[in-house]
Amino acid sequence: MAAPLLICLSGAGTTVKLALALTLAWTHSVQKTAWEEDWQATPAGLVLTEMRVEGSGAGMEPPEGAVLKDGRYVAHPMLPAQKQIVLRRSGATADYRICIAGTCRPMGALLPETADPVTLSTCQ
Repeated sequence: MAAPLLICLSGAGTTVKLALALTLAWTHSVQKTAWEEDWQATPAGLVLTEMRVEGSGAGMEPPEGAVLKDGRYVAHPMLPAQKQIVLRRSGATADYRICIAGTCRPMGALLPETADPVTLSTCQ
């Protein structure tokens, strides 16, 4: 029996196995508003199941079909599965947060704070 698919976080020569699904969260560097994306591991790759944006502006326009709910634009983008997501960390803004089952921690608690770029991908 094959091991279950997970989402892995990799950077600076370190790989951390996380979970089947997670939320990637960050604060926009210009608008200072929250952005959250829910990702799930599938055999085809990573699938974006939902995104939530606290506001619009400066490159944060909600996607078509987004609905304003509890002060956030909520959308379910229909994107193809992604083999990997590449994240850049400038050090000039707050770090990404990785949330699993309602518990969030900064990416720097999982990988070296100097790791850049960082990738999310599926793993066994």
